[in-house]
Amino acid sequence: MLDDIATFDWQAADAAYHLHPFSDHKTLHQEKIRIITGADGVFLTDDRGNRILDGMAGLWCVAVGYGRRELIDAATRQMQSLPFYNTFFKTATRPVIALAERLTAMAPGDLNHAFFACSGSEAVDTALRMARTYWITKGKPEKRVIVGREYGYHGSTTLGAAAGGMVDMHRQGARLPDFDHVMPPYWYGYGGQMSPEEFGLYAAKQLETKIKEIGADNIAAFIGEPIQGAGGVLIPPETYWPEINRICRENDILLIADEVICGFGRTGRMFGAETFGITPDLMTLAKGITSGYIPLSAVLVGDRVADVLINETGEFYHGFTYSGHPVACAVALANLDILENEKLPERAARMGDVLRAKLDAALGDHPMVGEIRHIGLIGAIELTSDKRTRRFFEKRGRVGTICRDHCFANNLVMRAVRDTMVFSPPLTISEAEIDEMVARATRAIEATYDAVRAEMA
Repeated sequence: MLDDIATFDWQAADAAYHLHPFSDHKTLHQEKIRIITGADGVFLTDDRGNRILDGMAGLWCVAVGYGRRELIDAATRQMQSLPFYNTFFKTATRPVIALAERLTAMAPGDLNHAFFACSGSEAVDTALRMARTYWITKGKPEKRVIVGREYGYHGSTTLGAAAGGMVDMHRQGARLPDFDHVMPPYWYGYGGQMSPEEFGLYAAKQLETKIKEIGADNIAAFIGEPIQGAGGVLIPPETYWPEINRICRENDILLIADEVICGFGRTGRMFGAETFGITPDLMTLAKGITSGYIPLSAVLVGDRVADVLINETGEFYHGFTYSGHPVACAVALANLDILENEKLPERAARMGDVLRAKLDAALGDHPMVGEIRHIGLIGAIELTSDKRTRRFFEKRGRVGTICRDHCFANNLVMRAVRDTMVFSPPLTISEAEIDEMVARATRAIEATYDAVRAEMA
């Protein structure tokens, strides 16, 4: 196939043989797929020569931009010396040891040990297993309930999906016992007449109510993303996470910070936990750890949990063939060099403010734009039927899909979550590229508004 690129029907082959993630395949292949053939900086290229601005950094992950030679060279050097060996059987490789040391030195608090996997979903499953194993070892096996949040996303493996709050995933086999959920800190959707600060405390106290309902003696851990990315970039009020810290601490419940999206500079600090003042017992990492160039994830483990796993549990019956893959770890180390040397977290904070100002100027008064929210280089544009009353469209998700399609037509990748357009461009995006991103987004939203008005006429 690859020897006959010009004549091979890639779309037909995709429809015949390839099952996509998170897709309605019948609709997908009626509309035809795009074949991405190249990328550089913040732009993708498809097989028709279109230059597409990637406002989602792949899937929240390409922090340092596409085409970084440093990462390619790091992978090549490691493949030449040691392409693979596992970390079972009392062995390790130099890259995995170096990465574990570096990550734990960077991390907030006492997260002094690292366990590696391949994906965010696997990291979440690992953290949940660790939490339950911790309590079993401590002689409290009844502490096994995991509390997450509505609209939470913790991957699509069965445990991760059960911990998350996506009801469509629960309906497809991911509803499990010993998982429960509380409301998210979604001020725009749920805040009513409360100020954001009042609502932050109110949303946090829903966890306290849930603990009283289930019993603290039955709950192993609370899991939450610093910002609920796939749930619609739900940015919590500043009062929220300090109260969550207090509630978990006072009820002896482990706190898991899912940093798969927020980690490695996205929020303007290296980790979302630093941005929001979260004090986790376990932290999951993926995506930006290698900027998506090669699969890798990690769980950083605080001293409280690590001491028990190391000194009391005995064998921890969990792991993956590719835990600590040497090539992935080498790429991660080179990626961290770029993040630190180019001060990309600080750049994300600065360029995020530029992006927000330009979006406000272009769309702040638009009748269909209810809210523009951001922190660092992650944000969302809420599309609403009545911005004065914060009223959503009757059929949630339809307008967002229309807008997503207009974005694609304007060669811009933005993602629709319900009727919210979310964005997270590479941290290397320039001001000129921000101008282009805002212009394309504005055209897409104007076209969406025209389409919606035409339907109502």
